[in-house]
Amino acid sequence: MKQLALDLDMAPRALLSTFIAGPNVEVVQHVKALCEAPEAPEAPEASATPTYLWGPAGSGKTHLLEAAGQALEQRGCTVAWLGPRATAFAAFDDHWDAILMDDVHAYGAVQQHTAFNWFVNAVARRDERACTVLAAGALPPADLPLRPDLRTRLAWGLVFELHPLSEADRIAALQRAACERGIALPAEVMHYLVTRFDRDLSHLMALLDRLDRFALQTQRTPSVPLVKAMLEEQRLESRAADAPC
Repeated sequence: MKQLALDLDMAPRALLSTFIAGPNVEVVQHVKALCEAPEAPEAPEASATPTYLWGPAGSGKTHLLEAAGQALEQRGCTVAWLGPRATAFAAFDDHWDAILMDDVHAYGAVQQHTAFNWFVNAVARRDERACTVLAAGALPPADLPLRPDLRTRLAWGLVFELHPLSEADRIAALQRAACERGIALPAEVMHYLVTRFDRDLSHLMALLDRLDRFALQTQRTPSVPLVKAMLEEQRLESRAADAPC
């Protein structure tokens, strides 16, 4: 069955506590340990080994990186973020405690140059303080379409594969999110959402939030017909926005 990818509102802030581990328990435990590791120089080994996460879209890579950033910042750490849309080179800052690099498979020449600079400086700091390096991409290091020296460094540390959640896990996640929001979500609606739309849990959560707002606006109970009505309204609005003046 073809899955639908919707242009949805931004999902709620990613947190480690809201990440549904499913088959990725070991990965989540490792990321939590990174975020809770003692600071260097007392225990520099705790966060000095780079970590690379890879998996298909919807496996939770960006959620984990964003959640790790939130957790580190809550500890007072200075965190740098590099994504594929970065357009300018930024030199490594010795005050950084962690660098997070997302969607590395999509990096162009500028991003690759920046990532290599950050990586080299992070693992060989002049002040001997550990700097957490956490990166993620859609492919294992050896298959990344990147310059060889960057591929080698991404493969140098710990590498974990992330697996998408099963349908049962996604339904359980939706049910928990619905309960937290006070939404009575029938089983047939949950099944419709997880089988018809993008498998990325963040998109499903954003869709749930939109459905909640639409149900309140129309004074109707969440149902499959209501989901279809919401999508039809969205389609008409999109068509009207694209129509020539």
